[in-house]
Amino acid sequence: MFKELLHTKLQVLAFLLVSAVCALAFVAWASTLHWRFSAVSAYALFPLLGLIAFSILWSQYVLLVLLKLSSVKSKSLSTYFTVTGWLFLAAIFLHPSILIWQLWRDGFGLPPESYLRHYVAPGLEWAALLGTVSFLTFVAYESRRWLKDRSWWKWVAYASDVAALAIFIHSFKLGTTVQTGWFHYLWIFYGFTLAGSLFYLRLLPLLKSNA
Repeated sequence: MFKELLHTKLQVLAFLLVSAVCALAFVAWASTLHWRFSAVSAYALFPLLGLIAFSILWSQYVLLVLLKLSSVKSKSLSTYFTVTGWLFLAAIFLHPSILIWQLWRDGFGLPPESYLRHYVAPGLEWAALLGTVSFLTFVAYESRRWLKDRSWWKWVAYASDVAALAIFIHSFKLGTTVQTGWFHYLWIFYGFTLAGSLFYLRLLPLLKSNA
């Protein structure tokens, strides 16, 4: 009875959490536009998709920690992970795609030259490339449906964890929305809790197994 109640509460909490963090991302982004959406350009729109992608990813790691702490099986949140997984993929795909498309329309060519030379500030090219590598890593991780039983698959999973941290660094260095105000401090909180979640989920079990 208790586990069934916990299962229900976790499902509700999961969807409330991801809805809340996505709403906060939208509010922060809209505030930078002073809530004027009449002429939102592609350059103004694409950062929102990046904020939403990371917010969803952060909520997934937090829920994985809660699952482990509560000893509830992960399949109890299968609907949540399926829905947010597709939303994350859509957001992380559209985020660079909108920018690439607009730069191409404006005559700046194709990536990586288009955004490295004509959009990203000098000295921050590495942060842009970090986002690209992270994107490719998450795309590779989606092949788990067919390859997760391979002995080397764990390294792809570890790479996706590193990519999650890389996305945080990418957004913190390049995202204008996360640079000022209350959202800046919230984003820092996301970064610390993500690192803590990864330590608890990945590094701590390894340390215990080698003790």
